Amino acid sequence: MPLKTPHARFSSFVTETRSGLLRYVRRLTRSNDSAEDIVQEAYARTLEQGDEVRTPKAFLFVTARNLVWNARRHQRVAETDSVADVDDLGALHSDGASTEDRLVADEAAALLKAAIEHLPPQCRAAFALKVFNACSYKEIADQLGISTKTVEKHISRGLRDTHAFLRRRYEMSGRQEMDRHE
Repeated sequence: MPLKTPHARFSSFVTETRSGLLRYVRRLTRSNDSAEDIVQEAYARTLEQGDEVRTPKAFLFVTARNLVWNARRHQRVAETDSVADVDDLGALHSDGASTEDRLVADEAAALLKAAIEHLPPQCRAAFALKVFNACSYKEIADQLGISTKTVEKHISRGLRDTHAFLRRRYEMSGRQEMDRHE
């Protein structure tokens, strides 16, 4: 009996494992489309490794699981990527607030939004969850799929960079105001 070619071996591997892998990934993603994409990518990565993989089936399933986790992490970051809801900075929009107070609150919200949008995506996501949703570091870590130590670093960087952005903006507007009065 002749030896199988690498292509034939991989084809028979796909035939043997595809339905089980697809069921597994569907359970994790709860989406047929996502499952199909992830299964395809898992096979591509397994094929790339070639003969380097000692247990291809285990490698395939672990790769698929990791791809699902990465997709979830990217989805969570994307969901918190926009900070468009910043304009409710408190009760200043209530009926008793003066027009001037509302304008100042609107300007502060716009500046804060601009400052946060300058943060890197994962830092922005962690910072927004902390500031706007009052999530704990553990909750943020679980939601973004990162360690609490990484969350601490993101929150610290978010505070530092946001303060620096606001400081620069206020310094610039202060200089412009002084220039107008001279």
